[in-house]
Amino acid sequence: MKFCFPFAFAMVTAGAAGIATAATPVLVIHGGAGVIKRDMSPAKDKAVRAAMTQALTAGYAELKAGKASIDAVSAAIVVLENDPNFNAGKGAVFTHEGKNELDAAIMDGFTLKAGSVAGVQRVKNPILLARAVMEHSPHVMLAGPGAEAFAKENGIELVDPSYFRTDERWQQLQKALKEDATKSAHADEETAKHFGTVGAVALDAAGHLAAGTSTGGMTDKRWGRIGDSPLIGAGTYANDGCAVSGTGWGEFYIRTVAAHELCMRVTQMRVPLARAAAEVINQEIPALGGNGGAIALDSEGHIAMPFNTDGMFRGWIGADGVPHVAIYGDEDDGVEPKAP
Repeated sequence: MKFCFPFAFAMVTAGAAGIATAATPVLVIHGGAGVIKRDMSPAKDKAVRAAMTQALTAGYAELKAGKASIDAVSAAIVVLENDPNFNAGKGAVFTHEGKNELDAAIMDGFTLKAGSVAGVQRVKNPILLARAVMEHSPHVMLAGPGAEAFAKENGIELVDPSYFRTDERWQQLQKALKEDATKSAHADEETAKHFGTVGAVALDAAGHLAAGTSTGGMTDKRWGRIGDSPLIGAGTYANDGCAVSGTGWGEFYIRTVAAHELCMRVTQMRVPLARAAAEVINQEIPALGGNGGAIALDSEGHIAMPFNTDGMFRGWIGADGVPHVAIYGDEDDGVEPKAP
C-alpha cells in the first residue's frame, strides 16, 4: 500500500497583512492506477514517462502564461487522451461489444461550474467536449448521441470510431472474453479491468483550483455502464479549497462520492489534505471492497497522491518548473513524506 503525503509549495506574499496573496501555480496529473508492475517493458516505461512529462509541461505552460487552472487541466489531459498508452481517448479500452465508449468531466473550483460527457464514441478529446458542455450549455452532463450532436454544433473534433482502436486494447478484450467464457479470471486480471483513467488538478496564480478526468471505462463493460469519472463528486470534483481526480474501481468511488467526500473533509472539517485523501482512498473505499488511487490538491498547494494498488502513473510540477513523474508503488515521486 502506498501513501503520498503533502508537499507544501511556497506562496508569493504581497507584503502587509490584509493584502491578497498570489499562489504559486501547481499541476498534478495521473494516468491511472492498478496492476502496474516492474515487468513493464523498458520501451513502454519510457513512453509512459515521456507522455506524462509532456502533459505536465503542456499544462504548466498555461499556468506560467497566467492562464486559469481550467486551461492547465484541459491542456494536460488532451496530451494523455492523444497517447495510446493510457485508457482515455486514443488508448481507450473496448466494451463487451467491441466498441470504445468514452467519458470525461471537468470542474472549475472557483465558480463550481462543471461539465461532463458519457458514452461518446466519436469525440477525439472528450475533455474538450466536457468543457464545452460546462461553458456553452445550460447542462452539466450529456451522454451518447446527444453529446456528439452537441459536439458537432460547437466545433469539437469528431473522428471515425476506428481512430480509437489499438491492437493492445483489442487483445485485452479478447482475453477478457475468454475469461468470461471459462470463468477463469485471476484476481489481478479481474481487478485490472476497472482501472485506467487520466486526470489532472491544478492551482493557478489567482489561487483558483480545477479538476478534470477522462477515461475509456473498463475493459469488457456491458449495458452502457458508466463509472465514476464523469460523475461530479464521485471521480471528479473541485471547490475553492480542494480539487480531486480519481482512478480506480468506479462503482466504489460512486458509492462513497469519493472526490466530494475528500474535499468536504478538507474544506469543511479542516482535515489536512494528505490525511483526508488517505482516509477516503485507502480506508473507506477498500473497506467496501474497492481499490484505486487519486490525485488531490488544496488551495495552499499541498499535494496528495494516495493509492492502494501496485502502482499509479502520477506526476506533478510546481515552483521549480521541473516535471516529477513516477509509476511504481515503491518509487520516489519527489513529494516529501510528511506526517498528516
